[in-house]
Amino acid sequence: MSPERLRSLLENVRDSKVGVLDAIEALRNLPFEDLGFSRIDHHRSLRQSFPEVIFCQGKTVSQVVEIGTRIVEAGHPLLATRATKEMYNAIVEVFPEAKFNEKASTITVYELEESQLRDGILVISAGTSDIPVAEEAIETARIMGNRVGHLYDVGVAGLHRLLSCRDQIVAAKVLVVVAGMEGALASVVGGLVDKPVIAVPTSVGYGASFGGLAALLAMLNSCAAGVSVVNIDNGFGGGYAAALINQLSAESAVE
Repeated sequence: MSPERLRSLLENVRDSKVGVLDAIEALRNLPFEDLGFSRIDHHRSLRQSFPEVIFCQGKTVSQVVEIGTRIVEAGHPLLATRATKEMYNAIVEVFPEAKFNEKASTITVYELEESQLRDGILVISAGTSDIPVAEEAIETARIMGNRVGHLYDVGVAGLHRLLSCRDQIVAAKVLVVVAGMEGALASVVGGLVDKPVIAVPTSVGYGASFGGLAALLAMLNSCAAGVSVVNIDNGFGGGYAAALINQLSAESAVE
């Protein structure tokens, strides 16, 4: 149940538009809803301002559909990561407005007006092969209420490509830098800006990259101040952190 729906329910109870027993029934699943194979945390949006997200890897199609249905019916936006086309085909039968980003492997169900979106987030990928992780970060930040810019294939092997976009880079309030191989791009971007940089290492690379471990360690050892690092291929984590930072920036501007 979204915070707005909860407030509306309580106001209707106060105004005697909804019976107390009906209100109790509606609130019964507020902390979590037990489906047997999953316990959906409907309370998360009240605690963290965004509802639970489905990590689809390892789940069956029917499990994803049932969890997704309960989330949407509770009034929440739906984000499902590591999803398959088969999962999307099943969800779109229930929610025709559902969208599938094949590059990001995400399914989304939500409604946001363009005027509701915040500017400030820029996602940068070192190579074209890093785009799937970058797209996951973009979808995550977008569903959390942000208008997200991106720069793709601007890695350090051709540094002039990155520097040609310097105005766009320094204008961002928070940057998500996605890179595999040696992961050097995060340090370079961190040395150009006075804004938070969230580094996302990817598993892209030849054998000695050890499935993203080389990029992860390089980013953790960055000499540029202000660089934070999430796990390998965790575009969701990078996008989520960027959205929270951008939200704080927007709230500070209002104050």
